[in-house]
Amino acid sequence: QVQVVESGGGLVQAGGSLRLSCAASGSISSIVFMGWYHQAPGKQRELVASIQSSGTTNYADSVKGRFTISRDNAKNTVSLQMNSLKPEDTAVYYCGADVELSGVTYGRRMYRYWGQGTQVTVSS
Repeated sequence: QVQVVESGGGLVQAGGSLRLSCAASGSISSIVFMGWYHQAPGKQRELVASIQSSGTTNYADSVKGRFTISRDNAKNTVSLQMNSLKPEDTAVYYCGADVELSGVTYGRRMYRYWGQGTQVTVSS
């Protein structure tokens, strides 16, 4: 019913920049929350940055001042601008979206959807 697709990962040297993009499509009435998470090998998935439909943002302490999240509500997209990248930022980055489905007349309408992930590698 809903597809979430990320793009923009890659290999970059420490101190460099990357921009990740995520687009949600399908039976969407609204998207309440969009967030970027990362997962390094052997570690749990962690929230990096999030943005509500109101525009309220939240960042992990480790990325404050370096990463900026933004969204286009009309296009159901979210982006993550990553500057001053560090080797410890290396991980698979996932886009998550809390979607209110359209066309549902009764029962649950809100679901979390995930993208397939995009690899970000920062070399020292």
